Amino acid sequence: MNTVIPRLVVAAPSSGAGKTTVATGLIAALAARGLKVSPHKVGPDYIDPGYHALAAGRPGRNLDAWMSGPERIAPLFAHGAAGADVAVVEGVMGLYDGAAGRGELASTAQVAKLLRAPVVLVVDASSQSRSVAALVHGFASWDPEVRLAGVILNKVASDRHETLLREALEEGSGVPVLGAVRRAGAVDTPSRHLGLVPAVERSAEALRAVREMGELVGRSVDLDAVLALARTAPPLTAAPWDAAAEVGPVGEDAAVSGGPAAEGGPVSGGPVAGPRPRIALAGGAAFSFSYAENAELLAAAGAEVVPFDPLHDEELPERTAALVIGGGFPEVYVSELSANAALRGAVAELAAAGAPVVGECAGLLYLGRELDGLPMCGVLDTAARMTPRLTLGYREAVALADSPLAAAGSRVRGHEFHRTATDPAAGPSPAWGWRTPTGPHTEGHLHGSVHASYLHLHWTGAPALPARLVRQAAAWAAGTAGRD
Repeated sequence: MNTVIPRLVVAAPSSGAGKTTVATGLIAALAARGLKVSPHKVGPDYIDPGYHALAAGRPGRNLDAWMSGPERIAPLFAHGAAGADVAVVEGVMGLYDGAAGRGELASTAQVAKLLRAPVVLVVDASSQSRSVAALVHGFASWDPEVRLAGVILNKVASDRHETLLREALEEGSGVPVLGAVRRAGAVDTPSRHLGLVPAVERSAEALRAVREMGELVGRSVDLDAVLALARTAPPLTAAPWDAAAEVGPVGEDAAVSGGPAAEGGPVSGGPVAGPRPRIALAGGAAFSFSYAENAELLAAAGAEVVPFDPLHDEELPERTAALVIGGGFPEVYVSELSANAALRGAVAELAAAGAPVVGECAGLLYLGRELDGLPMCGVLDTAARMTPRLTLGYREAVALADSPLAAAGSRVRGHEFHRTATDPAAGPSPAWGWRTPTGPHTEGHLHGSVHASYLHLHWTGAPALPARLVRQAAAWAAGTAGRD
């Protein structure tokens, strides 16, 4: 199947060059022209897609070859970009930086090749002039399968500086300049301990920042040239990713990321029969980290997915049969979360009743006894606190015991991203185990029907997990209905 979607990848030589400002600005500027823009982000980051979504008016979606598998990148892109006029894919780190020790895996370059997309390089030109040509030439020639087709100069000091840069690139690189963004045109995007402040937390300020990025890029970049470049991308020979097919009736229940069945097709069991179990999905400012496809997989497996906000809702959604609490910033809202004693009690009551409960990073902290000295739900006997240390990186993990989320022995690929620590770090029955340079490592907590850990997962790479969770929720709901 051929999928025709004009597209380009926005990359950079390194982090800090201005990819997010340029990519978000491009999305906003193209959307302001009346185009339907599909936003994507290479890698696991949750925050940039939030700004992309504000700019485009549709979900920002991640393309992570480590967690989802390289074979799913083009299908996931085609699924997310359905109906769009053009797609903008923001890269991660430097163009050729990927999973440590794994070559090009999960790099922007790999994703660009899998999408057969032209690459626009955002270059921080603040401390160079003629040397920019050598830099661009090196990136353009490093991998002949990567089509570096344009440059956007960022942090340009003056008209004279821009002239020098353009002359050097024309003489020495052969890569056209699509725009030059002035140093004085910086847009205020506040940061804190894990990067940019999520768009969901900033409301009016985030909307203003996105508008300013669009205006900045709109007056600094040749949008017609950008569109012309995006239209040079050839058709993709990939059918759009289909959540229903992933949880269909073929395959093995143990099919997870990295396993043979995960590579071969969907998982066993298919959607649940009978009434759809209701799965409550935490959201709002404190729990804003979520991949859109995770909820889509739950729905395809037969669940009714109902969002709720632990900052404001005092009750769980009626008839909740399972609870998913993903990532976010509970440490920023710890006072408000602690003050909502009614909801904390409802969560603890649901877990005590045996309903499946899954906590991921922020969800782990919320399910614990306390966070920075304030009471949380008390479902798990662990206390969390902020630390100065950033824990960051991809992980290849194995489930150490059966849980509502994973069968024992299931292998997954995920990532960690936090500045908190729990005491103890793992419960008597840990959720995951993996190897480190210093030896085996266990992480997370299994307690009754609760699975909680720091590991973030993109369930597209492990479709057995959401399918299993929905079956567990349906069984619990049927059991409680029988007792009524």
